[in-house]
Amino acid sequence: MSSTTHLPPEMDPKALDAETAKRVERLIEAEEGVMNRLGGVMGVVAVGVALAMSLFHLYAAWSIVPTTTLRFAHVGFTMVLGFLLYPVARRYRDRVMPWDVALVAAGLYVTWYLISGGDDLQDRIIFPEPMDIVVGWLLIALVLEVARRATGPIMPVVAIAFLLYAFFGNHLPQPWTHRGYDAERLIPHLSITLEGIFGTAVDVSATLIILFTLYGAILAATGAGKFFVDFSFAATGGKPTSAGRTVVLSAFLLGGPSGSGVATTVTIGSVAWPMMKRVGYTPQDAGGLLAAGGMGAILSPPIMGAAAFLIAEFLKISYLDVLIMAIIPTVLYYAALLFMVELDQRRIRASGARQDDTPMAVERVGAMFRRGWYHFTSLIAIVAFMAMGYSATLSVLYAMLLAVALSFLSREHALWPRKLIRTLASGAEQAIGIAATCAAAGIIVGCITLTGLGLKFSDIAIQAAGGSLIVTAIYTGLIVWIVGLAVPVTASYIICAVVAAPALIKLGVPDYAAHMFIFYYAVLSEVSPPTALSPFAAAAITGGGPYRTTLMAWKYTLPAFVLPFVFVTDPQGVALLLNFLPGMGWMDAVWQVLFATLGLAALASATQGYGLRPMAGWERWLMALAGLLMVFPAIVEAVAADSIPAPHWVGLGLGLLLLGQQYARRGRAAASTG
Repeated sequence: MSSTTHLPPEMDPKALDAETAKRVERLIEAEEGVMNRLGGVMGVVAVGVALAMSLFHLYAAWSIVPTTTLRFAHVGFTMVLGFLLYPVARRYRDRVMPWDVALVAAGLYVTWYLISGGDDLQDRIIFPEPMDIVVGWLLIALVLEVARRATGPIMPVVAIAFLLYAFFGNHLPQPWTHRGYDAERLIPHLSITLEGIFGTAVDVSATLIILFTLYGAILAATGAGKFFVDFSFAATGGKPTSAGRTVVLSAFLLGGPSGSGVATTVTIGSVAWPMMKRVGYTPQDAGGLLAAGGMGAILSPPIMGAAAFLIAEFLKISYLDVLIMAIIPTVLYYAALLFMVELDQRRIRASGARQDDTPMAVERVGAMFRRGWYHFTSLIAIVAFMAMGYSATLSVLYAMLLAVALSFLSREHALWPRKLIRTLASGAEQAIGIAATCAAAGIIVGCITLTGLGLKFSDIAIQAAGGSLIVTAIYTGLIVWIVGLAVPVTASYIICAVVAAPALIKLGVPDYAAHMFIFYYAVLSEVSPPTALSPFAAAAITGGGPYRTTLMAWKYTLPAFVLPFVFVTDPQGVALLLNFLPGMGWMDAVWQVLFATLGLAALASATQGYGLRPMAGWERWLMALAGLLMVFPAIVEAVAADSIPAPHWVGLGLGLLLLGQQYARRGRAAASTG
């Protein structure tokens, strides 16, 4: 038995040629690390450890496991499985070396020491024994190494920088200085308490993220991912001119259960690219759209990305509340993408590009739904169970059981015991990268909380912005974006939630709005170099240049990613999160959604340079202004008119005026050619 490969299980292995498949897998390995494919005895051992990890967390979801035991064991499994599955360097791939065995033994010893220490270990945090310090240093080193193997070197380097700040920050000038901490104070704080490695991030990883990862693995094994892609092609008629719509719909359906931007991009791209090429999409445009659709996976309920579970924990709210807050922004994100692809088709037709719209042979959508309706059932069940009052852990556990039971409706995808064992082991393997990231992020968060850096940074940001909320929001968005250039979404959110969110909250932004703002900008790391893995994977499929493809992905996502500023700069904007301040109601949400949709359409038109016909430069700038006025009325001094801020209407009027002018010019052009 061997560990799973990185290529998404939903993807038809025949859809890509061998060389392209290798390039795609190398790009995925850049995010998830170079994973061993072990055979023989070591392969059996690795699968056994992965299965034990899955069964332990399934048991913990059903029964009661002490908090410290659960978190210690979760990190212990992560270290052991990480050192077995991820080589120290690529040249040692598919082999377990002696040093790997030594690191596995060290991970087992540290885990045993922490769990067996019990309450006595927790009681001596202030006055640790020498062995506590030694084990603490060993744990930190092991966590940094498993994070390096699974996610790359940047996360450990950042963690080490924060460790140095905690040790030597007393030598820095104001306002960055602090009292300074020695090993006796810092190491137990990071390695024993629930404020460092075993803090909030690992808690969420051990209780929610791994369960949803197991659920995603079960969905993939039952063929749900491939069904969602095929269903999207059938629903859009199988015509190449509908390729853009197909990408948007399939990203929406596949993104929720996948929760992975790269996997969604690769799965859809392997099927959609031939259609897109037939109707005139360039490799860069097609890759940008595929990456933008894949990025929606991290935003889409009911699974979203791992950072969404952290939002619930940081805010002490239920995961259902996070899903509710994400509904309208997710719909608006895909609406913006849909506006972009509709304008794509107009632009491509206007350019005179040759288009082949011969329908592809696809199954009728009604017949396909009757054949695979049950794939939607467990997704709906998760939300239904949470709405009935069950916890998120029990909800996903019951959804998993339902998905396994319904798999027997298909002979090909039935999860008999042997296949179920492989699926559960695969789910645990997929969770290692996120768990290692959360553990390493715990080192960073522990240093920030102990030194008070978060509060210092918020004061610095507010002073630099002159106390302006809008400027502070811009600074915060830039900070999150820059952090996201170096680390994955989960780590970016964790760091910025601790460092940057307090500045927005101090200026009166509701905490849930501040965290959703940071979450959405953390997601930008999916399309931002050097971690622009979704565009790079799409470029490998389409043959486009990776950096040109990244720029196109920015273009497609730009209209949607101005939206989070509404959460924090407009008092009425929280209605988009279905949260209402005193005096607000559902009509506020309706107006916000209406004008946000119209504003995003105007911004999409300005970005594409096309409305009813190609736009001149001045028309694009005016259309962009119209969109901004509809989306961001708070940037203009609001003038009340029947409780609707005037900038909304000014923007709407300007947009309609531009469209009217385009319509008239198009009519005159048609008359002159006639």
